[in-house]
Amino acid sequence: MKRVLIAAFGILSLTQTSLAFADNANGKNLYTQRCAMCHGADIKGTGPLANKSNPPTPDLTTAAFKKRLNDYPGVIVSSIILRPNGDLIPRTLRENGVKLPPFAWRVNDFRDLNQYMSGVIAKHQ
Repeated sequence: MKRVLIAAFGILSLTQTSLAFADNANGKNLYTQRCAMCHGADIKGTGPLANKSNPPTPDLTTAAFKKRLNDYPGVIVSSIILRPNGDLIPRTLRENGVKLPPFAWRVNDFRDLNQYMSGVIAKHQ
């Protein structure tokens, strides 16, 4: 029984460790390729298209947004990507000649992007 518990604890530890450490390279790549043009490298709404949308791109380093990311990990990121504010994101890209190829989002992509953004935001606090 003792060996079973030790083995189960070891597997649980490995599983939780791998889940806790998202692929930051994937998150950074996704953010850089698909988000930074509006939100900027610093996530503060400073990208080249930030002031070309109406309303302007928000600063995602605010305490309110950080709380939303922490309260609903991955949900905020996925809801913005999958259900953008009406036609705001596609229209802003279209009006500025930006063509993003379609992307088949996976659950891990949302997780990685959420973790990457949370890490950048934490550095600004």
